[in-house]
Amino acid sequence: MNRTWRKWEPEEIEVLEEMSEAYTLRQIARRLKRHGYQRTTEGINKKLNRLGYSTRTTLDNYSCNQIAKTLCVDSSTVAGWVKRGWFVGKQRSATHFQVKSQDLKRFLKNPPRRIKNLIASLDQLAIKTLVG
Repeated sequence: MNRTWRKWEPEEIEVLEEMSEAYTLRQIARRLKRHGYQRTTEGINKKLNRLGYSTRTTLDNYSCNQIAKTLCVDSSTVAGWVKRGWFVGKQRSATHFQVKSQDLKRFLKNPPRRIKNLIASLDQLAIKTLVG
């Protein structure tokens, strides 16, 4: 069967990036299909590699979006913390970082002085859920 090549849409890439860190290639393909996009697992694998993402699911890592949702802060705030070097995050694309749970845990236990009050005011149950 001869398949035709089709350019990735920006919305399609956004969905792909959101799912890349927590889902298998097969799961991503199914979810993309639900969003109206038809991609093979091979095509998804190639695109993720080109974007700099690992195709292995990483359950001990978090995206800035996941951290932000759990802590009830904006994802740009979390990305800013990474950019300032307050904790380590691996850059996966121009706007996405992947943070190891141990680095996040270390940051939350000993935050920079200027945001200590913000971290202290966060929901401690949410923090415990996030990093254990």
